[in-house]
Amino acid sequence: MLALGAAVSACKTSPERPAPPDRPGPEATAPKPPDKGDPKARFSAALEQLKGKQFQEAEEALVALTKDFPEYSGPWTNLGIIYFNSNRKGPAAAAFNKAAVLNQDNAVAFNYLGMLARESRDYPRAQMAYEKALKLEPDNALVHYNLAILLDEYLKRPADALPHYKDYQRLSGKQDLKVIAWVAEIEASLAKAAPPAAPAVAPSAPRVAPAGPPQPKSGAAQARPRAAEQAK
Repeated sequence: MLALGAAVSACKTSPERPAPPDRPGPEATAPKPPDKGDPKARFSAALEQLKGKQFQEAEEALVALTKDFPEYSGPWTNLGIIYFNSNRKGPAAAAFNKAAVLNQDNAVAFNYLGMLARESRDYPRAQMAYEKALKLEPDNALVHYNLAILLDEYLKRPADALPHYKDYQRLSGKQDLKVIAWVAEIEASLAKAAPPAAPAVAPSAPRVAPAGPPQPKSGAAQARPRAAEQAK
C-alpha cells in the first residue's frame, strides 16, 4: 500500500511533457513589383516613333522610360533631342547633362551641350563640349563643323577653325559651297598676313627711280566680310 502510494505520488510530482510549440501561420507574401517590360524593346519602339515623326508619342514613351529605367543614357539623349528641336532649351540641357553623366562616352550628348552653350554665349564651355565629343568620335563631321563655326565666327580665330572646316569637307563627302568659300577666304587672309619669305640670294642694288612726280597707286581691294553662319 505504501509502495502504491509512493508510485502515485511520484506520478503526481513528475514533470509534465511540454506542449508542442504553436506552428507559425502562413507569412504574408510581398506584392510583386509591376512588370515594366523589356527596356530595349521599349526603346526601339520609341525610336521607330521618332523616325515616323510621331514626336508626341515618342516623347511620352521616352519620358516613361526615364522614369522606369533612369540608369540608361539612350532615352535621356533622345528626349533631349526632342526638347532641343522644340526649343525647350532648359529641359534639353538637363536631359543631355543626365545622359553625359550616365555615359561619359556619349558624343551626341556632348555635341548638343556644345550647341546649347554656344547659344547661351558660354563659348569656352561650348568649345570644351565640342572637343570632348571629338575626342570620343574624331571622325564626326558635324562636330568638326560646329567647332569650326564657334572658332571662326564667335571666338574670331579663323586660323584655328580652318583645319576643322577641312575635316568637315573630308569626312562629310559634301561639296558645300559655303564651306569651300570660307576655306578659300581664310587661306587667302592667312597668306596675306604672313611675312614675306627671306630671299635665297642677296638682293641686287636698288634701281634709281627716274625723276618726276610719283605715279598714283590704285586703291587696295578690301576683303569682303563673311556673314556669320550658325550651325544647325
